[in-house]
Amino acid sequence: MKSFLDEVKATPGGEHVLACIQCGTCTGSCPMAQYMEFPPRKIIAMIRAGLREEVLSSSSMWHCLSCYSCTARCPRGVKPTEIAHALESLANKHGFKVGGTKTPMFYRSFVDSINGRGRVFELGMMIKYYLLTNPLAGLKIWKVGLQLFTHKRIPLKGARIKETGDLSRILRKYKEIGGSD
Repeated sequence: MKSFLDEVKATPGGEHVLACIQCGTCTGSCPMAQYMEFPPRKIIAMIRAGLREEVLSSSSMWHCLSCYSCTARCPRGVKPTEIAHALESLANKHGFKVGGTKTPMFYRSFVDSINGRGRVFELGMMIKYYLLTNPLAGLKIWKVGLQLFTHKRIPLKGARIKETGDLSRILRKYKEIGGSD
């Protein structure tokens, strides 16, 4: 069986994990570090220590905003944002359930919307998200939804792209290189 470090390095986004010198610039740059179980610098150290269960069961990578502050400031070219996305992929692949965050359900709704129509249908995606997480919470934002609808900013029927062949090939290739759906 592959070591956890080798698995992360082999996952798109995790290739540069060994370049980290543990300087802490990523954690100092991260606006979400205080909400993470383990901030970026610690996650990288844990990956290198082979702590698969602890890393993949944590909520840390799900808190990443993809702002790329950590990546832009890293003196060694490590890409902590991409490592976070690689860890999300591995957590999904290995069936880890993440507590304390609804991000995986949001991703699932987003991906299903794209897979079904070739593009995002915002209303359908949000309905699915709220059904997966907390249907009553969706009722709290009905005023915003009504305003978006009355200003023609959110359609009731989502559009589909005409030719889905290119998208299907991209998604198939992504799965071939180890991506999760």
